Amino acid sequence: PPVREYTAALVEGVHDNTEAIDRRIADGLKAGWTLPRLPRVDRTALRIATFELDYTDLPPAVVVSEAVHLVSELSTDDSPSFVHGVLGGLVSTRQS
Repeated sequence: PPVREYTAALVEGVHDNTEAIDRRIADGLKAGWTLPRLPRVDRTALRIATFELDYTDLPPAVVVSEAVHLVSELSTDDSPSFVHGVLGGLVSTRQS
């Protein structure tokens, strides 16, 4: 099936900016947590959301809500609050 334009933009954007995105996420993680330690779904949701926060004009509240919803459906019981906390920190430290 055809890939939606926004889906392709997300994949390309995350791929092209993975290093910067991963640095931002790593800087927002609490002591003892590293990107490789995160569940793959959480790591991917954080990468997509960080791309949307830093490289698009989407409202931060929408980005955070969608990422939390995604991990609540696909990851662990602890993932929604963890992802919400990481993204909340990223929103508060993002450059305008």
